[in-house]
Amino acid sequence: MSQRASAEGEWRAVHTMAPGEEGMPLLTRAVDEVLAPLGVNVLILEVNYGFEYESHPELRGGRPLRRDTCREFAAFCRERSIRLIPQFMCLGHQSWSTITYPLLTNYPEFDETPHIPADNPDIYCRSWCPLHPDVNGIVFPLFDELIDALQADAFHVGLDEVFLIADDGCPRCRGKDPADLFATAVNDYHDRLVGERGLELLMWGDRLLDAATTGYGSWEASENGTAPAIDLIPNDIVICDWHYEPGDDYPSVRYFQEKGFRVLPGCWRNAEAAQALFDCADRDATDRMLGRLCTTWVGGDQLARALLGEPPEPSANAVETAATLRTSMARPG
Repeated sequence: MSQRASAEGEWRAVHTMAPGEEGMPLLTRAVDEVLAPLGVNVLILEVNYGFEYESHPELRGGRPLRRDTCREFAAFCRERSIRLIPQFMCLGHQSWSTITYPLLTNYPEFDETPHIPADNPDIYCRSWCPLHPDVNGIVFPLFDELIDALQADAFHVGLDEVFLIADDGCPRCRGKDPADLFATAVNDYHDRLVGERGLELLMWGDRLLDAATTGYGSWEASENGTAPAIDLIPNDIVICDWHYEPGDDYPSVRYFQEKGFRVLPGCWRNAEAAQALFDCADRDATDRMLGRLCTTWVGGDQLARALLGEPPEPSANAVETAATLRTSMARPG
């Protein structure tokens, strides 16, 4: 196998959604009894609005995690040599179905598409405007609180599946280059998190890929002009290159490394796709290949129940995801 980039060894990473305060004991058990024994050494915990923020309490979502709970969990992970990385979904993913999340509910002036009705008809997820002069002043303190509570030395800013950008309904973004706008957002987060806080920055890679040239579809790659942003952002960012369907080749694994980025390929629940992706990553690994990532896209409590075999019975999605995670972490590094 080709050499790996991390001086500490291969990243064996899992991404999961923060389960809420009542689900943390179960997730903690799963870390202790399953994930750590499997060799997992990185846990990306997607928190978003699920924290009892003090800087902006109006942005607390349902079932918010307490600061003390986060500190205890961070110490627990450190004791097991697991690097805990918080994630906050930036720019896109500001709604789901008919529900708009707290930022755009409380600050509708930040909405990239203010003309779209509140029940979000005919869109995937809302975005915040990357050019609004006040948005970073609201979200950056949220980043700081998560970093401090989870004692983090890295931060994941999301940025996948941003379909609403440079919208004609936004007075600041209309007519502008989507790649420039996307790069502006990435660079703002980099300046804050890397430049000011000294952290390592992670993001999803799909908006930096051109669908037409890679052969990927509109979910795994961009059809709305954001792909050229790859040449406008720092290449010290870790790119989480996710692919969830089986394929003969995943050209982005090579592409990101050729562009100078470190790469962390990510699978989901499809075991065949996971094997194909990680086989490709092994073949094409340079010193910029970090390891492997298993995404889960279920609550951490659902994942924990599937891993531990705990009632009540978890969803079929969680069961399949847990099985693929086990297989992927068991493969030779």
